[in-house]
Amino acid sequence: MTGSDPLLMIPGPTNLPPAVREALGGASFYHRGEHMADLLERCTDGLRRLMGASGDVLILTSSGTGAVEASITSFLCPGDRVLSVEGGKFGERMGEIARTFGAEVTTLPVEPGRAVDPEDLASVLAPANFQAVLCVHNETSTGVTQPIAEVAAAAHDGGALLITDCVSCLGGVPVRADEWELDVIAAGSQKCLMLPPGLAFVGVREEVWGLAETATMPCYYLDLRRAREPLHKGQTPWTPATTLIAALAASLDLIEAEGIDAVIARHRAMAEATRAAMLAAGLRLFAREGCRSDTVTAVHVPEGVDSVELVRLVRERHNVLISGGQGDLKGHIFRIGHMGMVDMAQIERTLQGVADGLANLGHGCDANAMIDAARDAARRVGADGS
Repeated sequence: MTGSDPLLMIPGPTNLPPAVREALGGASFYHRGEHMADLLERCTDGLRRLMGASGDVLILTSSGTGAVEASITSFLCPGDRVLSVEGGKFGERMGEIARTFGAEVTTLPVEPGRAVDPEDLASVLAPANFQAVLCVHNETSTGVTQPIAEVAAAAHDGGALLITDCVSCLGGVPVRADEWELDVIAAGSQKCLMLPPGLAFVGVREEVWGLAETATMPCYYLDLRRAREPLHKGQTPWTPATTLIAALAASLDLIEAEGIDAVIARHRAMAEATRAAMLAAGLRLFAREGCRSDTVTAVHVPEGVDSVELVRLVRERHNVLISGGQGDLKGHIFRIGHMGMVDMAQIERTLQGVADGLANLGHGCDANAMIDAARDAARRVGADGS
């Protein structure tokens, strides 16, 4: 980042490390050559480690939504019964995609700010014959992380495939595909992986590829079967975003150098710091205790404050971008993203902006007290990001 760049503290896209920027500015290269094959091997190996997966990881040129669509259409048929766990905008989107391609979608509504109860999920699955469960691991619209291991267990007990949206958490929270038997994982480039938008990733357990052979939902560009076929030749089926893949290699190198466990601990520390600061300001967190995300924090605005105005003030007065609420939550909450290349200096700059914005909207709070609370929380976790 340069001094004139806005500080992106939104739930993606995120700030770009210098090494990623340098890779983005590198020379163009042939997408069927040896350099590309080497990059694909490095990147798929690195993504497997992040996912805790031994199966195939496919790299698509699309946004994270493309990965979600590919995960649904490559394994299901029109008319399949699908249970969609919906506790926010992105859970709703998964159900909409499945419905668009002809699935018979049943919604399991979850109160925004809460996580799904695996027992409730199991009780819906038990008497029915669902082919798949759709669930967002980390819902950025509400700042909630779902208990995805328990969701996977309930889905499998019910005889259903689990398709998981990990777009906003891969590289920021633990994802253990093999251990938790996560069948299909969708992720994207512009969140914890510290890249611009434009790449998407799908991890597939070896055991579920058989379903792809009988899937009949229409797909072409995002057909994972087509993507898998040339993978072991070091190629992609279509012309990929070569520069973004070069940058992905640089990003994965940074994660490997820091250590995956250390990266996850740093995300936890920045999340705890942010939450502690909000509480010190007298604000209420939107997500309930026990399911709060380590990559984005959602916060109620005080009575009489419009979060749209707060977002504007923080941007205009401090060159820091935070997000407001979506849908019915617009104006009522604000969201701070703490994912990717994030440290305490960025958290403190954001807290100063939020404190100033709230003061200008009639809610006085002490920025120094917020920062002290943030530092204390980060120290307790043991990874202050400095």
